[in-house]
Amino acid sequence: MPIRIYKPTSAGRRNASVNAHAEITKKKPEKSLLAPLPRKSGRNNSGKVTVRGRGGGVKRLYRKIDFKRMDRNGIEAKVVGVEYDPNRSCHIALVEYTDGVKRYIPSPAGINVGDTILADTKAIEPKLGNCMPIHDIPTGLDIHCVELEPGRGAKMCRSAGSYARLTNKEGTWATLVLPSGEIRRVRTDCRAVIGQVGNADQVQRWYGKAGIPRLLGRRPKTRGMAMHHGIHPLGGGSGRSKGNRAPVSRSGVPSKGGSTRNRKQFSETLIIRRRKSVRYGQLK
Repeated sequence: MPIRIYKPTSAGRRNASVNAHAEITKKKPEKSLLAPLPRKSGRNNSGKVTVRGRGGGVKRLYRKIDFKRMDRNGIEAKVVGVEYDPNRSCHIALVEYTDGVKRYIPSPAGINVGDTILADTKAIEPKLGNCMPIHDIPTGLDIHCVELEPGRGAKMCRSAGSYARLTNKEGTWATLVLPSGEIRRVRTDCRAVIGQVGNADQVQRWYGKAGIPRLLGRRPKTRGMAMHHGIHPLGGGSGRSKGNRAPVSRSGVPSKGGSTRNRKQFSETLIIRRRKSVRYGQLK
């Protein structure tokens, strides 16, 4: 079972669960694909908090992920193992190409050690893990690691369990149904990977106690209503009072589903149907 539920031996264990990581086959990372990960949140060199709600946590090393796979066109790769990545929700697969080059890619669901994958700009077999242009992918398939611009690397559907459904192709544009419910158009010469991202059970994990988010680098935050009125828009007043104002952040940006998107950018014309966003307990 991918998600293991703890026995209620204490208050912290009562509602806690852990991901068993059943897909992982390789424990130690590839040293040649590691890089230092400087911390950019929390306090600066003067000791002042520059990013609220962030800091601490366990030290990590960054795993270099190949989201483009452009320089490996036409070269077969063999899956060496599936590893855990502390920097993202999905697992990563270590692949070795026939010329000896090793790379990390987001691990597709159902891939096994010893499987071969291929990336190319021409039509190839739409097999699990293969990377190819959208105009060569049959409609109705699930895809992930989708490019927004040709050659810029994967930008969409990279987290654990996510995928987009290719529903239609017309001319130089393809229609995708994203996990959020949004329907948008993408150029058919953009590339994508066949299949769904692995580790889909990650969303079912319950931390159970406050110590787990602290290990992930998340610190407590003070409520806006508990602040002074000169520090937060919702602060001040005699007792609990928001002044009938909608929930906003410290800078005044809506924090409960309010739109923050710039409607003047080019990609606005590519969205056919917007995602459903929850605002004040209702769907809009």
